[in-house]
This record gives sequence, structure tokens and C-alpha cells, in this order.
Amino acid sequence: MAIVNATPAPKRPTIHGGEPAFPEGIPLIRPEVPSTRAVLGDVEKILQSGILTNGSYVRELEDRAAEYLGVRQCVAVASCTTGLMLMLRAANLSGGVVAPSFTFAATVHAIEWNGLHPVLADIDPETLTLSPDAVAAAIGVRTSAILATHLYGTPCDVEKLTAVAREHGIRLFFDAAHAFGSRHAGVCVGGFGDAEVFSLSPTKVLVASEGGIIATNDDDLADRCRIGRNYGHPGDYDCLFVGINGRMSEIHAAIALRSLETLDEQISRRNELAGVYREALASVSGLSFPQVREGDLSTYKDFTVLVDAESSGMDAASLAENLAAEGIETRRYYAPPVHAMRAYRRLVNGWVSLPHTETASSQVITLPMWSSMTESQATGVAAAIARIQSFAGQSPT
Repeated sequence: MAIVNATPAPKRPTIHGGEPAFPEGIPLIRPEVPSTRAVLGDVEKILQSGILTNGSYVRELEDRAAEYLGVRQCVAVASCTTGLMLMLRAANLSGGVVAPSFTFAATVHAIEWNGLHPVLADIDPETLTLSPDAVAAAIGVRTSAILATHLYGTPCDVEKLTAVAREHGIRLFFDAAHAFGSRHAGVCVGGFGDAEVFSLSPTKVLVASEGGIIATNDDDLADRCRIGRNYGHPGDYDCLFVGINGRMSEIHAAIALRSLETLDEQISRRNELAGVYREALASVSGLSFPQVREGDLSTYKDFTVLVDAESSGMDAASLAENLAAEGIETRRYYAPPVHAMRAYRRLVNGWVSLPHTETASSQVITLPMWSSMTESQATGVAAAIARIQSFAGQSPT
């Protein structure tokens, strides 16, 4: 008599002949837009006023953002990239600016647009944020500033970066695009260094459709940023310096104000979902997670994992391809890193050594995450990853 194995065969991944985990598809993000009725009421007021820029909604957003962040000044601008460009221009820098290569290109674009020289430094392998030790080693006689990134909403090592900047007598700025609502040791990101710049684009937790906010405790820097966003003229068309049109519209400010009302709730939910992901993926071989330091709070603008090809049986690119077949959208933030991009390869010239950046770039994959995501969606993504990993090394059907 034949013995029947009662253990069911594992469900196959799609590329091995199985059914997709999410046949209807699951996106990387879904913007959390405010109440349509509330926003339409604001838009009606704006249109009736005839003031579409430089009005009361922008001023209210600046005031409320400053209050939330605990800073003296906030300047609303058209985008985070615009804010970074204006911040560096307002600071009157020259020479080199140390920045990570493991970041969105806009961080380094802002340096280039100001005619400054990007000096790319390595990251901390645990948090994937800019390494203070690497920054210290990269500083030269012509270095005038550091521009660090709070990656995925994870705060940088603020104290050590501040100490490095003070030791060398240079400015310290932060690309805080992902981090409106993040906290370091209980203190809101926004008031560290000389200034920080946030993004309010649709992929962020605080949404204005498009927009950015420069936060600073330096009144003079804030004044110059306000002048700079209006072409560099202070109101009399006698331009003080070369500025740009970097104004935020009243309608974008209205959306941001409504989004701000639910920000803390969204951040709390995203941290819960990050916990769900971590627990569900804990047993999957070859996966690890960037660390958030004890006492810090991340917005989890992105939930990113690291895939070790040797222990997992597949690399991050292959996992992304497999997940796409399951109907799961992913990104690889950030592959390539800045120094490997065609626009910036000239910065390397064979001498830049960024081993932790190279490793992280080869291993990262960002999974779906948004504030109203359900636990079953997160566990479904995790189950698909576990299933794919269990078939790693087998040829697709």
C-alpha cells in the first residue's frame, strides 16, 4: 500500500506556475489625500479671494509647521529640491559640500545647481544614513558644508555630524525630504544644523500635492530664502542675488494644512505596519532591516529591506522581478547610488571608495507602504517574499 504524504505542497510563486498573490495589483504607495469636501471649501475661498500665491494659506502653513517642528522659521516653497537649492544659495557657500551618494539625486543636484562641488561620502551600514566618520575623512580645505539625508525618515546621527561640522567650522544642513514628523531623541527633525528641508510631494506622509518647507532657527537665512523664492528681489525688483520662482501656491498650502491634521496618526500607523512587516519577515533567510536608533522615531516614508544574495539564494533585483510577477510594486531606493549615475560618474574618476554604499545599493528593495495599508496586505506581501525565497535557485516553469 502506498504511503500518501499528508503535507501539502507549498504554494508556488507566479514565475513557477502559481497564481499571483495580488492579481489586482498592490502599489508601492497610495497618497493619503485629505477630505475632498474640506479641500474644495478651501479652494473655493482661495479662488474667490483672487490671491493664488503669497497669501494667507501659505503664511498659515509656515506658522503651523514652525509650531509643530519647534523652530523659529519655516519657508514654504514649490518643492523640496527648490528648497535645497535656495537654502544652499542663501547660505552663500563656496567650494565643496559633503553629501551621501546613497540618497535621491535631488540632494546632490542642489549642490551642483549652486556651482558647488559635491564630495560624496559613505554611509553607516546599520542605518544607511551618512556616516560622521566618513564625513570627517572627506572634509578638505575648500569644504564649506555638510548636507546629510534623513533616509526613509530615519534621523541621522545628529550629534556626531554636529560635532564634525563645529570642529571644522563648516555649515550643517539636512535633506529631510522623508522626515516631516520624525523625531531624534524626542525632538522633531527640523531644528538640527543650520536648516533642514522637507518634501510634501505625493509619496511623502505630509502631502501638498507638490511642495517643500525649509525649516531653520536662523532668521537671516530664512529671510534670504524668502527673497530667493521670489527671484531674489525683496519687493522692489532690485534683486539682491540670483533667485528663482520657488513659491508655493495657496492651493498646495491648503492641501498641506489639511494633511497636517492627520500627520501624527499616519506616522503611528506606519510604525505599526513596519512592525508587522518585521515580524512577518523575521524567518525569511537573507533579509535584514536598516536600523532606527533607540529613542528615535521614523516616519517610515519607505519600508526598505536588505537582501543578502548568498544567504537568500537570490539578489534584490531578482526578488523585485519575482514580486512584480506577483502583482507587487517595488522600488530599489537607491540603486544606482548617485556616484554610479551617468550624471555624476565624473566625480568618481576611480578614487572614490564607498563600500557600504555599494553594498547597500546592491541589496535594497523598498516594499509597499502607505498609511491606510491593512495588516493583511503587509502580511500578504511578506508571505509572497517567503514563498519566492523558498523556491530560490529553482528554474522557472
